[in-house]
Amino acid sequence: MRSRKIGDKFRELRRTGKKGVACLIDPDDRWLESELECLLRVAGTFSPLFILVGGSLVQQQNLNGVVDRIKCVSVHLPVLLFPGSVLQLTDNADGVLYISLISGRNPDLLIGQHVLAAPLLAKSDLEVLPTGYLLFDGGKISSVHYMSQSVPLPNDKPELALATAMAGHFLGLQFLYLEAGSGAARPVSTSVIEAISFHLPCPLLVGGGIDSLAKVKAAWKAGADVVVLGNSIKKNPDLLAEVLHSAEAYNLSLNVN
Repeated sequence: MRSRKIGDKFRELRRTGKKGVACLIDPDDRWLESELECLLRVAGTFSPLFILVGGSLVQQQNLNGVVDRIKCVSVHLPVLLFPGSVLQLTDNADGVLYISLISGRNPDLLIGQHVLAAPLLAKSDLEVLPTGYLLFDGGKISSVHYMSQSVPLPNDKPELALATAMAGHFLGLQFLYLEAGSGAARPVSTSVIEAISFHLPCPLLVGGGIDSLAKVKAAWKAGADVVVLGNSIKKNPDLLAEVLHSAEAYNLSLNVN
């Protein structure tokens, strides 16, 4: 039986104000084995760092292969599935973001896929993290917009974003993922992050369009507990090292204070 510690790590970040980083690996992006190993070496022993694996069109074979390679190179990093459908599950990972797309009105992504996945998860040893997923307008149509067939939330209406996040929280979702979409022209606005972070106790993961250290720091300052880096670290591997160094320095300063 695997220990149920990933959710506790997210909650600890929220409680202490420390900052975490997640690397989103989309197997459809055709990561070379050397690229993946390089990324994991850069990650080193930094904690808290999480590896998310998933995407909109991931095939089971690709998913298993990537998770297995990550586990072979870096056994200490928690690997979380970030599934787009019930087909994107494997017991080789450590946990799964059990995502409900609460910003949309697609019943399949609100509850349909969850019903199909529930019996499989009950038989698995994956840590299940109930997560409200809020998709925001990132300035361009992304794969998740198309595949989810949902209208994204406006990025300049923090009161609407907060009301949606509150609904998810009151329904019992324990974590919130704010997403602007892969390769977004602009990330989730700081006003949206601030509104949700100030009013709700849920740990916040924020991703999409975060392609510089300045944008990472802006999201952290606004209240993000974990910043998710995807395409940006594949295009610019040095960015991950910069972000991890910054997070480590910030977290150490909290310990000193």
